[in-house]
Amino acid sequence: MQGHIVITGATGVIGAELARNLIGRGEKVVLLARSPESAARKIPGAAEYVKWDSDMKSGEWTGFINGAKAVIHLAGKPLLESRWNEAHKEECYNSRILGTRYIVSAIASASEKPKVFISASAIGYYGSFDSCSDTQDIVESGPKGGDFLAKICIDWEKEALEAQKTGVRLVLLRTGIVLSTKGGMLQKMLAPFNYFLGGPIGSGLQCISWIHVDDEIACILQSLDNPSYKGPINAVSPEPVSMKDFATQLGEVLGRPSLLPVPKFAVQLLMGEGGEYAVKGQKIKPAFLQNQGFVFRYPKLAEALADLVKNKK
Repeated sequence: MQGHIVITGATGVIGAELARNLIGRGEKVVLLARSPESAARKIPGAAEYVKWDSDMKSGEWTGFINGAKAVIHLAGKPLLESRWNEAHKEECYNSRILGTRYIVSAIASASEKPKVFISASAIGYYGSFDSCSDTQDIVESGPKGGDFLAKICIDWEKEALEAQKTGVRLVLLRTGIVLSTKGGMLQKMLAPFNYFLGGPIGSGLQCISWIHVDDEIACILQSLDNPSYKGPINAVSPEPVSMKDFATQLGEVLGRPSLLPVPKFAVQLLMGEGGEYAVKGQKIKPAFLQNQGFVFRYPKLAEALADLVKNKK
């Protein structure tokens, strides 16, 4: 196979939407998945469905790296889907570090290397803060953070950077909170709001650097198609908001009050150490995208939320 696009993490919210877009525009898409059968049911129309997991150093999947137009690596165990303990933290870390290491090794071994390697990262790279006033706007050149989530992102990117030694164009996609009704923070907040129990999480002062799922996909497609896209890219909207403002605007879109905050101790009780990060945030700006003239379809939160809720995206 030649000129195909390899995707890991394609059964997640971002990966599934990306795969459907690429299939829709006529690309030959190869999905690497823990369960190829499940991936085929969820995302029909791909050229191949191949067994892959983050701890698979070798296997049939490595042959699909050779001759690929692009490798888009989005896989990683969800960080905030489970209560944190040391085993969960280790699994989250290893799924990103080892998975990326093995993908890069396969790229290095390929006789015909991909034109671009798009590797997921996150704005956790910059560390986490209690409120929007704790930090100035952070762009791609901002300093590294020092907490656990920052360590994951920093080490994750170190593994991906090895791909540059092979001459492959590298994009480090530092994604913020992707808004979708099909998963993530917005999906979790919808249920209590629908029962008139909604409100901000934690103090409400933390910054939410968000992006509509459609703009996230558009950013990845630009990274695929435009050779000037390289290095770290903050995939966030131009207008971060406080959690309090986020909850207020969500309530307005839903026609529900935003009166019942979820206290920090309740989040910590549910999530353990992970609760510390669920009530913090980052004030991130998309400097690279703006310098490239990237046009956000949903730069305003109210418009983004209205579209997502109306169209169940």
